[in-house]
Amino acid sequence: MKKIEKHSPGSFCWIELATSDQNAAKKFYSSLFGWSADDSPIGPSEFYSMFKLNGGNVGAAYTMRPDQRAQGIPPYWMLYIATANADATAKRAGELGAKICAAPFDVMDVGRMAVIQDPTGAMFSVWQAKKHGGTTIADTDGTLCWADLNTPDREKAGKFYSALFGWKIETEDEDPAHAYFHIKNGEEFIGGMPPARHLNPKAPPHWLIYIQTSDCEKSAAKAKQLGAKLYMEPFKMEDVGTFAVVADPQGAAFAVFQAKQR
Repeated sequence: MKKIEKHSPGSFCWIELATSDQNAAKKFYSSLFGWSADDSPIGPSEFYSMFKLNGGNVGAAYTMRPDQRAQGIPPYWMLYIATANADATAKRAGELGAKICAAPFDVMDVGRMAVIQDPTGAMFSVWQAKKHGGTTIADTDGTLCWADLNTPDREKAGKFYSALFGWKIETEDEDPAHAYFHIKNGEEFIGGMPPARHLNPKAPPHWLIYIQTSDCEKSAAKAKQLGAKLYMEPFKMEDVGTFAVVADPQGAAFAVFQAKQR
């Protein structure tokens, strides 16, 4: 297990579940990943659930607002990307063609954030840490290990994120149309962009988070037993590992990933 003291700018630093049934979601993820939930009040009848594992912070959940449900927005996992300055990053994102869905605002004294829709339509948030730095553990079952950007226009997306966060987009395949694009932040590979042929044409552009597991088939089967739907049954990629795409009982999608033993 790796302990994280601070997230470098451009890294994935937090995941947050917006759900239609917070208590049911807590039970599901607790049973699947062994997460515990530390609830804090954020309103008269609302609370924020901080997910913890082995003493570390791994993510959070909250109940979707009425206006989100009225718009027909389904439950989802939001990916946060670390920044040293949320205001500057949001301003730059707008200049690069993104839509600023929520202008930079303070989250009490724990951090400052903004919600952004990239030029291809995928949503993400940026986080400027104050008292809360984000996830504090990695490299163990039940922690964020990767994220894929599913978009039909990878070239536009790559230019946007490279300009905004300094990411490098790399591929080993000579045919870019069929290649998987790797996302590199500094010297670390953090995610990627699958080729268009692997995308669901009915799904809008989105970020898909990956949670580490040591047994993908077992995790997928357990998720299904707990009421989840499998969008993709466990699939083994040669020299990479095995992953499955899951929708929790409320409909929020995520993936579980088992790395190949080296």
